[in-house]
Amino acid sequence: EVQLVESGGGLVQPGGSLRLSCAASGFAISSYYMTWVRQAPGKGLEWVSGVNSGGTTETYVDSVKGRFTISRENAKNTLYLQINSLKPEDTAVYYCTKYNGRGAMDYWGKGTLVTVSS
Repeated sequence: EVQLVESGGGLVQPGGSLRLSCAASGFAISSYYMTWVRQAPGKGLEWVSGVNSGGTTETYVDSVKGRFTISRENAKNTLYLQINSLKPEDTAVYYCTKYNGRGAMDYWGKGTLVTVSS
């Protein structure tokens, strides 16, 4: 059974940092394109970052470039998102997602809430 479990969210002041984790089971994250998406209060889903199966290509939405870093630890089958220089507009529920081999998102976790506020 495929499962994705996010953790690491919390309340942080503007300018602060967090590291989000996504523990995967039931498949190997090294074999699939993995992403982080987020949903701000009252808004739709926004793709934030992705990493290809080989781990050689990382992509980011423009609003987080230079502040967010996606990574993974294959031995732990865990995906990470390091988020620095947080802004209030980064407040959202963050989800990690798995893509199937045909370019479609097929699994996601329950999310972890990041709140940026002074």
